[in-house]
Amino acid sequence: MAPAPGAGGVPYWRLSGFYLFYFALLGATAPFLAMYFDHLGFSSARIGELVAIPMLMRCVAPNLWGWLGDRTGQRLAIVRFGAVCTLGCFSLIFISKTYAWLAMVMALHAFFWHAVLPQFETITLAHLHGQPARYSQVRLWGSVGFILTVVVMGRLYEWWSLDVYPYALVTIMAGIVVSSFWVPNVQPRVDARRLTGEGFLRQLLAPGVLAFYACVALMQVSHGPYYTFLSLHLEHLGYSRAVIGVLWAVGVVAEVLMFLGMSRLLGRYSVRRVLAASFLLAALRWWLLGSAAEYLGWLIFAQVLHAATFASFHASCIHFVQRTFGPRQQGQGQALYAALAGTGGALGALYSGYSWNTLGPTWTFALASLAALAAAAIIVTRLAEETPP
Repeated sequence: MAPAPGAGGVPYWRLSGFYLFYFALLGATAPFLAMYFDHLGFSSARIGELVAIPMLMRCVAPNLWGWLGDRTGQRLAIVRFGAVCTLGCFSLIFISKTYAWLAMVMALHAFFWHAVLPQFETITLAHLHGQPARYSQVRLWGSVGFILTVVVMGRLYEWWSLDVYPYALVTIMAGIVVSSFWVPNVQPRVDARRLTGEGFLRQLLAPGVLAFYACVALMQVSHGPYYTFLSLHLEHLGYSRAVIGVLWAVGVVAEVLMFLGMSRLLGRYSVRRVLAASFLLAALRWWLLGSAAEYLGWLIFAQVLHAATFASFHASCIHFVQRTFGPRQQGQGQALYAALAGTGGALGALYSGYSWNTLGPTWTFALASLAALAAAAIIVTRLAEETPP
């Protein structure tokens, strides 16, 4: 039986509260950011570029902040500083809505926003020392925050104009700031056996590690049309904004249920097998969204597959990074994961932005399926099979 929340001195609700607000912000941006830019009158290519900019910041920011966190050990200070600067930089959106100004706002706030999560993941795992399987129990509250946000905002934009959108985001960002100051500090415990001869580069060049990170990037490339254009795609198919919000929530409910079962899943199957299954199901999901989204039954099934394309994928990746890197390299390992996810996400947003009007939704999602299939092939052939712990 899993330990109860708060057992073993773990600040369960404080950690969970931060995840709730952090992923509530993702729930506010992933389904509705492109819709807001469309409301402002931008073309699909410009929308793809604006959505790609925050993802491009994930290529730079996490590695810089990860190095600083490993160097200084001040991970919680970085989290708090990043949260405050995210709020301050995004508030500049109220000054102007021109393309150049919005591009600057997207870049500035994302530089600090992407400093936060990799360092907080390391803090969480340090609090859960000796109970790593409980990570999914904490992280699921991020999914709860996402669900609440997409459902409430979907209904909100049925009643009011999307002009209120920036105010909603600023409110959620303020919640991230407050919750970051509620979390107690902790340092990862150092195992002396892992300190000698294990620099970051040496661990990175271990067999299969680079292949793993390449697959991380490919998975996020495949998510490009999903995070950039799904809401607009469904709106053009005749779905209301309230229904679109609920459909996003369906995916995250499936994600929560998967997180609850991840400790058992990773106890029974290797990371390699779980990742391969996640990539194959991602390929199926993108094909369904591009070819059968007008049929509600298939659309719901595709959203349920979010349990594989995000939850099992993400939990397996966190597990792999924690197992692969030593305590003094955890921040850099998590940051590289975030950076390559950002690189892939940015490329996915850019290609989908340029292909949406030229190739259409079906072919744009088909390219996403091919990226996921490529990741499955790489992980099966390059990552060694390991016996689950």
